[in-house]
Amino acid sequence: MIRTMHPNRRMVVLGGLFGASAVVSFFKGPDFAIAADVPGLTKRFEDLSHNGNSSCSARFTESIATMPSTSRIKGSCCSPMEMKRYSEQTEGLTKYRDIAMIPQDPYDIPAGIAQKMMPYYDMQLTSVEQAAYDYAMATSNEKGPCCCQCWRWKMYGGLAKYLIHEHGFTGKQIVDVWNLSDGCGGGM
Repeated sequence: MIRTMHPNRRMVVLGGLFGASAVVSFFKGPDFAIAADVPGLTKRFEDLSHNGNSSCSARFTESIATMPSTSRIKGSCCSPMEMKRYSEQTEGLTKYRDIAMIPQDPYDIPAGIAQKMMPYYDMQLTSVEQAAYDYAMATSNEKGPCCCQCWRWKMYGGLAKYLIHEHGFTGKQIVDVWNLSDGCGGGM
């Protein structure tokens, strides 16, 4: 039996031994080609889009400080994830893999990184550094690090200040990081 769940997604229920069945999810069309290019990407997408623990609430933001540093903050905050966008983001973030504080997956963030970056949000920058930060605020897709002032806003706002201060990032580089790291869900 084939059920259509989304225009570019199908789910097939296969009969198994002893009456058990398995559900196999796959993509057709352009999303299938994207998913097939990166080993494990479709599986990660399925896991993160269905098993997230992320929330925009103030309570969730406060809870990050007490999470074990090895725990993960998973999933989108505001809208369902889209495979095409997720693939673009994870591919684009590979250029920053040498900087440990930049999460390589915007929907699977180590709590330890969030804990380290959130305090940087309150850091005072020099006037030149602040100009780079202000440029990013004015020109990023979300006009800031996230669509709302939740834990991602503080974490990625802090990350921006860290990158500007410690790595000499320009405003344009921060815009690139923020746009690739948008974890709100949905398309671009």
